[in-house]
Amino acid sequence: MSLPSKENFSEWFHEIIQTAEIMDIRYPVKGLYVWFPFGFKLRQLVYGKLREIMDREHSEVYFPALIPETELGKESEHIRGFEDEVYWITHGGLSPLDVKLALRPTSETAMYPMFKLWIRNHADLPLRVYQIVNTFRYETKHTRPLIRLREITSFKEAHTAHRNYEEAEEQVKKAIGYYKEFYDFLAIPYMVIRRPDWDKFPGAVYTIAFDTVMPDGRSLQIGTVHHLGDNFAKTFEITYEAVDGNHYFVHQTCYGISERCIASLISMHGDDLGLVLPFEVAPVQIAVIPILYKGKEEKVLDFSNELLEKLKGFRVVFDKGEERPGAKYYKWELKGVPLRFEIGPKEAERREVVVSFRDEKKKFSVPIEEINEQKISQWAEEMRARLRKKAVESIKLKLKFVGELSELSEIVREYVSIMHLCKNRDCGEEIEKHGGKLLGWLEEIPDFLEVSKEGECIVCGGKGSLAVSARSY
Repeated sequence: MSLPSKENFSEWFHEIIQTAEIMDIRYPVKGLYVWFPFGFKLRQLVYGKLREIMDREHSEVYFPALIPETELGKESEHIRGFEDEVYWITHGGLSPLDVKLALRPTSETAMYPMFKLWIRNHADLPLRVYQIVNTFRYETKHTRPLIRLREITSFKEAHTAHRNYEEAEEQVKKAIGYYKEFYDFLAIPYMVIRRPDWDKFPGAVYTIAFDTVMPDGRSLQIGTVHHLGDNFAKTFEITYEAVDGNHYFVHQTCYGISERCIASLISMHGDDLGLVLPFEVAPVQIAVIPILYKGKEEKVLDFSNELLEKLKGFRVVFDKGEERPGAKYYKWELKGVPLRFEIGPKEAERREVVVSFRDEKKKFSVPIEEINEQKISQWAEEMRARLRKKAVESIKLKLKFVGELSELSEIVREYVSIMHLCKNRDCGEEIEKHGGKLLGWLEEIPDFLEVSKEGECIVCGGKGSLAVSARSY
């Protein structure tokens, strides 16, 4: 079965999630989906890189999914940000609970009562922990696998505590660096955007988000970093004894990434044939396909086994099933296998292997003696560079600078709009009247944008900085 064209992105994405066996969308509860084994392996590999980055400086923990209403309600601004989305547990069996329990929408109010117990003095700081867990939000909009869910199955949230505001701000900068490394590894271009003060994380001093651009011209938030100041510390009484003997409130940060990172990976690199995956995170990295002719099978299979010996350090499938070669090519292209080796009688005779990459429409022959771990690692790095270059070219087609406010309503229907805008809320709300969400102001100009950072505000004519407006998922 062929996929819809990626030009019809919504239909293409819905189909590839099921056909390439990422998630089974047939679970009988709206907004909940089942990971297929292949999709779960992809998730493990992607989150393995995230864990590797986090583990350098953080300790992994696990906090319960149930939060007492008394704790959830302590931070009034925070709970107001989630009150329409909380799932409540009101009974244990047939007995009403004395205190309602919330299924975590996020974990600040689960963690911070424990932080109060863990942190005693300055020697306990900085505290840096993270967990990868499921979170639940009663999503009333149109749900979509990996993008808009009622159960976020793979929420990586890090939480840190520090002696003062400045040390927490340094952690924010580090967190941005972690996420840059992660998305560069996945070859996904991004914009780092400071959210408007009126649209920051509930309870935060400020919020910085990572956004990318989907093939249909909508933006997708793929990571957030929050400076919490001492707001939650005051609510949950998280203090430490300093060297001078006085007690001070800690200053905190938190930052998260969900399975939207998988959604962006699939959407950014995939094509009309299926998935296109970077080598390091592909569940199957190499497909070896013997082309068998009657009477010449033994020579081809012997040569294939010789090749397989050289590939023992990689995730390889040796497809010697009875399907025709074309059907095998289609199957592994759909799964996004980065590297394919084909061996027929002529190749076995010449001791060569036909090589093709998933992202390129060409084949070439390589002597088997040249195939080794170093060569394959080189090919993998070259492929990552090609994927990012292609992704940047794709994003540039969906970005448009807007110089006149009167143009915005038309442009934002199909493009992510870039403009100069001041920080005045009235001007920000004026932007949103034209049909797009104001994502905020660029912290830095990405390499795929060639626009000056400062300019006249598109609304009032005052001093403005580069801002981003888009229809968002």
